[in-house]
Amino acid sequence: MSFRFPVMTLLFFSPAAVIQSVAPDVASIDRDRILEAAEQWMKESPVTITAYRALRSAGGRNEFYSEGDYWWPNPAHPDSPYVQRDGMTNPGIFVKHREAMVRFSKAVSTLAAAFRVTGDENYARRAIAHLTAWFVNDSTKMVPHLKYGQAIKGRVTGRGIGIIDTIHLIEVARAVEVLSDARSFEERDLQGVKQWFADYLNWMTTHPYGLDERETKNNHATWWVAQVAAFARLTENHELQDFACDRFKSVLIPGQMSKDGGFHHELGRTKPYNYSIFNLEGMVLICQMLSTDKDNLWRFELPDGRGVRKAVEFLHPYLNDKSQWPYPRDVMYFEFYPARHPFLLFAGIAYQEHKYINLWKNLGPDPSNAEVQRNFPIRQPVLWVK
Repeated sequence: MSFRFPVMTLLFFSPAAVIQSVAPDVASIDRDRILEAAEQWMKESPVTITAYRALRSAGGRNEFYSEGDYWWPNPAHPDSPYVQRDGMTNPGIFVKHREAMVRFSKAVSTLAAAFRVTGDENYARRAIAHLTAWFVNDSTKMVPHLKYGQAIKGRVTGRGIGIIDTIHLIEVARAVEVLSDARSFEERDLQGVKQWFADYLNWMTTHPYGLDERETKNNHATWWVAQVAAFARLTENHELQDFACDRFKSVLIPGQMSKDGGFHHELGRTKPYNYSIFNLEGMVLICQMLSTDKDNLWRFELPDGRGVRKAVEFLHPYLNDKSQWPYPRDVMYFEFYPARHPFLLFAGIAYQEHKYINLWKNLGPDPSNAEVQRNFPIRQPVLWVK
């Protein structure tokens, strides 16, 4: 299956030569970085959630489990249900399944990127080994649901907002599209991987947890749409692609964006800087995945001018100079932002803005902080642009 690159073929500017002059050669920029990391991943074996037993989970060995980050033991009654401390991560929660998924996403995206820039089937074969371990092999694969995500001790065995944990599968889905051109990807395994994504997509769009997540009002809703868009693209579910596109225009932009381009729900939280970046990343990614010649989300605006372009214009100055941030500092991890957020690259190409691309080039591409990595699901831009 060949992938159509919306960022290059669907731009609304002309002539083509101008587009080429603004769009950077991402493969050349990232080649050394990609290949160095890929050589390390070539030495690593697949590790799925079945390698880690979740003692507090109500599910089984092959079922993903995570716990609410901001829920803590009650100091007055240690054995009672956990209590919330928004924005403050409890270091005692179970994170092994989440870490395994992040590791998986890094491995597959990096190896797929190496395959893309070199054509070397060895990289593809190694990536495919990870994919089949997670999605095909019965003994190690993850069951395609998230019934036990973001559990809270003493309160719930899982919640709809746990679906945010699978944002790291978005770039995995994109990597599968790239790897589908590899000779070493047997059709049976490719179809098995696609079936897993089709099953998970069906679960997250029909189960009450998925419907709850869809109806949230902040970045959770954005990343629900981004996941639906990514998984529907891979599985060629045009109905859900259209649904995601409409939801971006009719719900996400009008419900989350203020007239100045800021996201009021995110700015009112305890990590306004991180959450604003994170939400914009999801919205830009939706534009990158779903824009067509007939329905270009990059150009979409409400009558009052609200659209993703305004959001990028709002946030860019504060990534360029964080000291100018006029809102409260995040209660945790503020010092680790910004990183080389892909929305700067994608928006820079879409809007022909050198300043976005130049800032993208100058920021660190591989954040080391675990919390930043958790909110940084797109790590290999070469998979998304020419």
